[in-house]
Amino acid sequence: MTRMEPLKLAILGCGTVGTEVVRLLHEQADDLTARIGAPLSIAGIAVRRPDRDRGALPVPRELFTSDAVGLVKRADVDIVVEVVGGLEPARSWLVDALRAGKSVVTANKALLAEDTATLAAAAADGDTDLYYEAAVAGAIPLLRPLRESLHGDRVTRITGIVNGTTNYILSKMDSTGAGFGEALDEATELGYAEADPTADVEGFDAAAKAAILASLGFHTRVTAADVYRVGITDVTAADVAAAKEMGCTVKLLCIAERRTDPDGTDSVSARVHPAMIPRSHPLAGVGDAYNAVFVEAEAAGQLMFYGAGAGGAPTASAVLGDIVAVARNRRLGRSGTPDSAYANLRIRPMGEIETRYHISLDVADRAGVLATVATVFAEHGVSIQTVRQEGRGQGGEALLVIVTHRAPDAALRSTVDALASLDIVRQVASVMRVEGETAQ
Repeated sequence: MTRMEPLKLAILGCGTVGTEVVRLLHEQADDLTARIGAPLSIAGIAVRRPDRDRGALPVPRELFTSDAVGLVKRADVDIVVEVVGGLEPARSWLVDALRAGKSVVTANKALLAEDTATLAAAAADGDTDLYYEAAVAGAIPLLRPLRESLHGDRVTRITGIVNGTTNYILSKMDSTGAGFGEALDEATELGYAEADPTADVEGFDAAAKAAILASLGFHTRVTAADVYRVGITDVTAADVAAAKEMGCTVKLLCIAERRTDPDGTDSVSARVHPAMIPRSHPLAGVGDAYNAVFVEAEAAGQLMFYGAGAGGAPTASAVLGDIVAVARNRRLGRSGTPDSAYANLRIRPMGEIETRYHISLDVADRAGVLATVATVFAEHGVSIQTVRQEGRGQGGEALLVIVTHRAPDAALRSTVDALASLDIVRQVASVMRVEGETAQ
């Protein structure tokens, strides 16, 4: 293997992930050279404040610049590594780089979920690579298997826990009986939750990742706007306790599916929401801030990917893996497997997706209540799987807990709305979807 001139990197951003990328490039320089067949050299690092003290970061201060545009356009730059995040100006930087024939490695899930089509078109124009393994599930090698290893198979369903913050919160609620607020406070103290946790707890982060997974798995452009999204802020300790009674636990799930419609054509869906899953399910045991993704394919069967889903070092590990891949391709004068959206399948709205509900109702404790409630379900074409009624002391109230069979989500939602309008229903205390095998 002939030794070549160094491949030069432009690194955009030097926060938690960028710092780890720079550190690993320095510490593993010899191994990376051996794997690639050519050394890597940092041409520059674009940051907001070039003069900021960055401690013992092993690079000369003169490599830092505030001119990201100028750095990207430098003729000697081979690979652009973007770890800034956000839509703009990151999109403009990367489009310019790709069209100029520079390889791009990015961890920007928000941009990819919003506009992969533009980036993929720019990569095609420049006949170069766009790699983004670090955008979903941190260090877990997931996207490349979907894009390359399973390219000859037909993926039918992807179910995952792809946000460590929410998984830590729900795991804590399950193990201790804590409420959402208490568990969130602990997650914040431990550094698992940001000072503003909205992107995590409201499901925006997971929805962006769901869009990326669905796009790769089903060869169809799926954006974050196509993903049905519900966060975990309304999950209560009572919901978690009810799940335990059913032999389940509550997780914020990312679910992407490919289904055949009645007319014989296929369609895809993507959703993020809390759900009860049986404790026997492979994802049920994924605790703390870990991530896991369960992939189902026609030939390969069921595959499980598990590991650290966030953090500077794990994410940087995925970035380095992409850098090695694109650097090898450049050294050999080729590009890797491009994104594929040939299927262009219809995206199904949430109302068409079949799921199950766990519904808790505060009702009047008198004769005929159960029959009236059952009639509402029948009128909306929803079949009841199990029902449990418990009296609540001397107040003339009872708790009615119902688990349905699978039905279109629109029918289930209209059933809940109709129940809420009944005089005998004092309150719809809780509604949560149920996924996985049937729980009794």
